[in-house]
Amino acid sequence: MDLIKVFQRFPDHESCLEHLEQVRWGDRPACPLCGSVSVARKADSFRQGRWNCHDCKSSFNVLSGTIFQKTKLPLQKWFLAVSLVLNAKKSISSYQLARDLDLNQKSAWFMAMRIRRAMVSEGDLLSGIVEADETYVGGRPRKPNKRKDDVRHTRGRGTDKLPIVGAVERGGNVVAKPSPRITSNDLNVFLQENVDSDALLVTDQFRGYWGMSKRMKHATIDHSVQYSEGLVHTNTIEGFWSLLKRAWYGTHHHYTKGFALAYVVEACFKYNVRKVSDPFSAFIRSAVSVTA
Repeated sequence: MDLIKVFQRFPDHESCLEHLEQVRWGDRPACPLCGSVSVARKADSFRQGRWNCHDCKSSFNVLSGTIFQKTKLPLQKWFLAVSLVLNAKKSISSYQLARDLDLNQKSAWFMAMRIRRAMVSEGDLLSGIVEADETYVGGRPRKPNKRKDDVRHTRGRGTDKLPIVGAVERGGNVVAKPSPRITSNDLNVFLQENVDSDALLVTDQFRGYWGMSKRMKHATIDHSVQYSEGLVHTNTIEGFWSLLKRAWYGTHHHYTKGFALAYVVEACFKYNVRKVSDPFSAFIRSAVSVTA
């Protein structure tokens, strides 16, 4: 949903509240603390959207327990921020978001990170033909002062860059996450958690994947010889890595390891909803079920 449609559909804070209530509860509002449906809307006109629970005696609103909880920003700005983040193919920086929404940078960063955390989803295991690979995200090493000619900068495996492991189902979804190490055990655990045992796993010839042949069908491609041999290739996951790295090089330039997962999750979510006609609505459904 573009910005114009967001403005037209959600002209004020109240219309945003009504939409979230419909998405989260439908016609059956429930207390987020005890789950009771014995609730009633508060009559206070100055506290819009508040409800009382007759069982646990608590007061709540539709934002309770979601990424919007206790926000002091108008919900319309949240909805606009969601649209901006979803429509930015190479992601969006907090400074750009602050300029677009007339916020300070810290508020924009806080909002963007909450939006990214709501993009975490637990779907079905990847099946069919699944490509797995790892990549390393980081800036190119700068030439140090008084560098000797024989100094060699390591690229790929062995570098100090942030390692990220991922798997993609051809024609389907992708799963990726930062990994502190790229070892056989780490790769095997990741693939067992995310790939169906009946799938055909396609990787390069990195020996960290060798153990997966004992658990599922496994085909490899030797990139020193060729990049594709019929159905055996890793071009799909390589394409996803290019999208992830464009966000790094073109927009963020740097993010610490502690926040890397949020940016990787953002890239995965956008890839997984690429065929969805209304990714904005898909996000809102997940946002009201994800805690801050």
